[in-house]
Amino acid sequence: MKSAALFDLDGTLVDADHLHYAAWHAMLEPHGVDLSLDDYRTRFMGAPNSLILSRYLPRMDEVHGLALIDEKEAMFRRLATDLEPAPGLNAFLAWLEERRIAIGVVTNAPRANAEQELRGIGLESRFATLVIGDELAFAKPHPLPYLTGLENLQGSAAASLAFEDSLSGIAAARAAGLAVIGLTTGLSEERLLAEGAALAIPHFADPRLLPFAAARFGLA
Repeated sequence: MKSAALFDLDGTLVDADHLHYAAWHAMLEPHGVDLSLDDYRTRFMGAPNSLILSRYLPRMDEVHGLALIDEKEAMFRRLATDLEPAPGLNAFLAWLEERRIAIGVVTNAPRANAEQELRGIGLESRFATLVIGDELAFAKPHPLPYLTGLENLQGSAAASLAFEDSLSGIAAARAAGLAVIGLTTGLSEERLLAEGAALAIPHFADPRLLPFAAARFGLA
């Protein structure tokens, strides 16, 4: 039974959700949508772009919708030029690698965004797999991205962990049979726990993380 640690990207490995919010706000405002931060955190974070458009601009045709998405992602990449890894992340990744826990990224971000962000925090070659939700038949909140990550790493859900900051991500990971550690970068500890996270932490240096992970991986 092999253990794996699967990480969401935005808001988990790197705090870039404020940049996504700024880009989405700029894109939607000309269409009469005044996107609130609360709506972004509860309805946008972790959701595929196609679902976001169907919710907020349901009458927009596919051609214009795809163009708007491309423009939004290009704006995000222009903004995401000065990134830092989440506090404690590098030390936690080293801890996992020392114990031969396979690690991967599972994200709904477009590949160009994901690769830029991972390069930006110096982790582009650190992960054994990078699963892009929109490249699969279903993105998060469907469990397929996490099931794919487990398959790629030959991991057992019962002995693995997912790290998430969004409602759709938690739903996807739990549906794949994973225990979830929530990052409170966008949502409160109470909300993450209510949505099914087994533990909620502000960062990877939280002292509760290593004992919890060790128990899940059968190292305790």
